[in-house]
Amino acid sequence: MQLHWFIPTHGEGRYLGTAIGGRVVNFDYWRQIAQAVDHLGFTGALLPTGRSCEDAWILASTLVTHTKQMKFLVAIRPGLMSPGVAARMAATFDRISGGRLLINVVTGGDPVELAGDGLHLTHDDRYRLTDEFLAVWREIAAGETANFQGDYLNIQDGKLLFPPVQKPHPPLWFGGSSPIAQEIAAKHVDVYLTWGEPPEQVAQKIASVRRLAAAQGRTLSFGIRLHVIVRETESQAWDAANNLIRYVDDSAIAQAQQAYSRMDSEGQRRMKELHNGSREALEISPNLWAGIGLVRGGAGTALVGDPDTVAQRMLEYQKLGIDTFIFSGYPHLEEAYRVAELLFPRLPLQHQPTVAPQLLSPFGEVVANQDFPKQQIATVD
Repeated sequence: MQLHWFIPTHGEGRYLGTAIGGRVVNFDYWRQIAQAVDHLGFTGALLPTGRSCEDAWILASTLVTHTKQMKFLVAIRPGLMSPGVAARMAATFDRISGGRLLINVVTGGDPVELAGDGLHLTHDDRYRLTDEFLAVWREIAAGETANFQGDYLNIQDGKLLFPPVQKPHPPLWFGGSSPIAQEIAAKHVDVYLTWGEPPEQVAQKIASVRRLAAAQGRTLSFGIRLHVIVRETESQAWDAANNLIRYVDDSAIAQAQQAYSRMDSEGQRRMKELHNGSREALEISPNLWAGIGLVRGGAGTALVGDPDTVAQRMLEYQKLGIDTFIFSGYPHLEEAYRVAELLFPRLPLQHQPTVAPQLLSPFGEVVANQDFPKQQIATVD
């Protein structure tokens, strides 16, 4: 199992839907989060994309020199960049980072935002363009010369002079719930991502993508994008969840629902249907809470509970085929530490962080100025 974190380039705070408890987000803050991710032992972090976010490529390029081992999941955008340019960007980042790049393929789901960037294709046409884009990108990124004539792209002698570190190219990650999105995932990508839907819905997606990939002679890995609210007790966790939306009023929910309704993203539609803008019955599956999606687009669900319970829910997803979790929590700096402390020891992580006791760096504060506190760390059964 791998755990990734999230770097909030679109704002940060202790509550949703309000400026109360908000904090300034700038490079110093993002650097703190990235260094926490790096130090705590997360595999990497997702940097979001879109006009509500700072540019992920520029920020990742500045953060890479302040970190040592974490990977950066950064988006390429078919229709907003050419495959050749995107391949050069990826190769350069992969080289300067020593192979720490992961590629997130994003087609976009908001026609209004896409029109602002000059892209006016329908939902299915964007995915057909993505199909052509990835065919060319994979060829160029792997060091081959691309010549391609399609419905959307005309590439002549596309090539890369400076190859990436990872072979044949940095891994491709991709999320899309519609039938055409699943077909493209099966054809091109390495990791298929889903947002945090109930296990039975996730199982159906995985089965569908696996069948499509098998038809292409391929196999994929699977990941899930979730928020997490973990506390020492179940009641504390649910109190924290309810507290997170304490300032969310009906007008904020209505405004968010109106924005969701204009989107043509199948994944966003599925997220919206989990709550339909209602505060009632937000626990849509045991310990899976849809409150965040009342006002936040994209990933709108969270695992909520004490450490053992959250770990158990994660293991249930793992049994379905999920081996990568991309988590976030509010505020992201503090919650990264909380997740590492409470969850890491209970999970079969691929790279289980180990911290050797050091005389000058005890766990916790020295007791009565003379005794080191005893270490009590849970272990995976």
